[in-house]
Amino acid sequence: MSASLFCYTGKILAVTLALSCFNVDAVDLQRSLPERLSKVQAGSQQIILLGTKAETGKTAANFKVVDNNFKTVSLSDFKGKTILISVVPSIDTGTCSLQTKRFNQEVANLPQDLILLTISTDLPFAQKRYCQQEQVDKLTVLSDAVWRDFGSNYGLLIKDMGILARAVLIIDAKGELAYQQLVPELAQEPDYNAALDALKRITNAG
Repeated sequence: MSASLFCYTGKILAVTLALSCFNVDAVDLQRSLPERLSKVQAGSQQIILLGTKAETGKTAANFKVVDNNFKTVSLSDFKGKTILISVVPSIDTGTCSLQTKRFNQEVANLPQDLILLTISTDLPFAQKRYCQQEQVDKLTVLSDAVWRDFGSNYGLLIKDMGILARAVLIIDAKGELAYQQLVPELAQEPDYNAALDALKRITNAG
């Protein structure tokens, strides 16, 4: 195992342990969810994803997460808006940080009525600290740590880790899941150009 992958895996395990202490029902939740062996890998290991697999072209499932004040935020709060959701396993790890900063920078190049969200299972106060330190202030960072509702409803919850697979989702103004990119390697960045090109097509079509 390379040093970078070892470091990344170590941070993921630390986050998982912290979340296990925070949410004692996490294990019971995972046991109740459907699972599938995905094409996503962590190193050489294939990952099992839990939850209902999202389908492009279908109505996007509602979900509830929390902001950095533990206030509930739902997909329905953004009704009628086009939404890009950047999904990361743990926001303060190297690749997740790069992904979050990249989309934060892209906000300036996008329509003002577009909603950009980053979702992870980090605790809200950890997300808040990260955003302050790294000056991430153009997009909204939300936590799936409390209920794992987003991960469950979009089939992105990693079995036995309690974190989310890396992905980019776009929900159009009609509320349909118009685009999804599930990154095949957990430590790899998404294809930003593909996601942004898809976003342009979707917003122009609307």
